[in-house]
Amino acid sequence: MPPVTVVIPWRPAPSRVPAYDFVRDWYARHLPDFSVRTIDTEDDVFVLAACRNRGIAAVDPDEVVVVCDADTIPEPEPLREAVTAARASGLVHLPYTEYRWLGRTGDAQLRAGVPAEECEHELVIGACSGVYVTTPRTWARHGGQDERFRGWGFEDAAWYLAHEALLGGPPVRHEGRVYALHHAAEVRAGARYEANAVLMERYRAAEGDPVAMAQLVADSRPVSSS
Repeated sequence: MPPVTVVIPWRPAPSRVPAYDFVRDWYARHLPDFSVRTIDTEDDVFVLAACRNRGIAAVDPDEVVVVCDADTIPEPEPLREAVTAARASGLVHLPYTEYRWLGRTGDAQLRAGVPAEECEHELVIGACSGVYVTTPRTWARHGGQDERFRGWGFEDAAWYLAHEALLGGPPVRHEGRVYALHHAAEVRAGARYEANAVLMERYRAAEGDPVAMAQLVADSRPVSSS
């Protein structure tokens, strides 16, 4: 398999370090041929969309890059399938059809050696984040993710609608599961979160309309520090 880069958006936070360490170790054990790096910006808040955009842009335009959240592990085979398919499809690939949030109990089971597929979990319906597989060329064709989403919330859902409208269909899913590890929940409230929610409504209004979506994406200029 040609070189594959895994980009992990990461800004240290005490409750997230155990999950991050587990994810790094998982790649070292299961996919040692993948190159893993982290990415952050100099923003005063963690801007996940900007981290993803920067990490993808740093890779050769036709190389496959896996963007993996610092708390999420995929299954190896669906991920490899997605990597192979993403090279020439012109679409972003999601290496899962099930997104399982393990929570405190499931996370403890996983660390105790219980196979991931047997751990207690909550199934997250409609999930479209966690692990993306793409090339920088494909990511750029639909504008990447909107960096106006600052802090936590909505960047994934907005991106999904942009992908559908501008690339002619949803991201390609591969039969499999990803597992979200436990950490303290982020606060989804306040002025920044409210601004994100307002921007998300603009994406919903442009859903299915390539012209309106293209304009909305074009209005999104990188606002984060590199």
